[in-house]
Amino acid sequence: MAATEPAASEAPGEAGGNGLLWVLLAVAAAFALLRPRAPMDYLRLVDWQTVGALAGLLAITQGVEKSGMLQATAQRLLARTTHLRGLALLLVAAAALLSALVTNDVSLFLLVPLTRVLATQAHLPLARLVVLEALAVNAGSALTPIGNPQNLYLWHRSGESFIGFMGMMAPTVAIMLFWLFVAVWLLVPRTPIALKPAPDAAPVQPRLLWLAGALFIAFVVALDRHWLLAGLGLVFGAFLLFYPRVLRGVDWALLAIIALMFVDLRQLAELPAIAALLKQWPIAEGWRAYLAAIATSQVISNVPAAILLDGPVRDLPALAAGVSVGGFGCVLGSLANLIALRLARLPNGLREFHKLSIPFLLVCAASALLLRLG
Repeated sequence: MAATEPAASEAPGEAGGNGLLWVLLAVAAAFALLRPRAPMDYLRLVDWQTVGALAGLLAITQGVEKSGMLQATAQRLLARTTHLRGLALLLVAAAALLSALVTNDVSLFLLVPLTRVLATQAHLPLARLVVLEALAVNAGSALTPIGNPQNLYLWHRSGESFIGFMGMMAPTVAIMLFWLFVAVWLLVPRTPIALKPAPDAAPVQPRLLWLAGALFIAFVVALDRHWLLAGLGLVFGAFLLFYPRVLRGVDWALLAIIALMFVDLRQLAELPAIAALLKQWPIAEGWRAYLAAIATSQVISNVPAAILLDGPVRDLPALAAGVSVGGFGCVLGSLANLIALRLARLPNGLREFHKLSIPFLLVCAASALLLRLG
């Protein structure tokens, strides 16, 4: 495909639609009618630690974006990168590396807003770049125990050392990264980057940037110490006091989508039919466990899938590989997919995502299966 895509799917737009939010609301209403429960039970279904962490990170990201630093960084990057494929390889490699070190979600909060700003300064296939970044963080984060929530859970369950867990995941991650860079090479042409007419550059606001940086460090420390409410109070209180306009840009709909995902998917996993099906399936070990993890991730996301299958599946390497590969495919396969699309504010984002992610899932799943069978 050519370097340029239709303008409607490239331009950074507004939130990109809330169709998924309405679907999740409809599913929640159906569960409320068919399997009613006490109001407080619905609140207990939500992982508030995750929702709260995302809320704080969204506010801090808005602070960085409104400081003007992303625009200045984008200008310097475009001055040093002349070809589209080189820029794509740089962004994808950075996403994969950062996700292994600072988790997949945090790497997206750093890179997707930068990519969106790059697309305001040059003619770039924004949708394609963001989808490739989403695939990259799902692949890169699978390497380390701290890269994503399912790895952290399975690492504690495995009893492996940090390095031992990385060794267990390395073959699957190598396959995913190989196909990721093949995809970049095939899908992003080596054409010169065409710059757009330069608008008046917004001045960098160092104080807002320093505040966002300090709040990021403090918030990460608060999350590590399990001081979520204190961390949120600090972040939102500081912005409300000094830069209230930052909070107006927070994507509150994304937080509602994540909360509803927990409500809907956990109720789905609790259905007696699901439990009975898991008991009947011969998925304890080997390729059946691996494929079951991939299939389950497509329906309830890979973190709940890892927890749900931890009982019936006794082959932990197969389970870990399956939920990692299962982050591709359906947008619900990984929370990182939703975060990437919302941060990019892509019109028709779901369609653009699935055009790449579903073929990528099929190729990676088959390749990793051949590796396991070999």
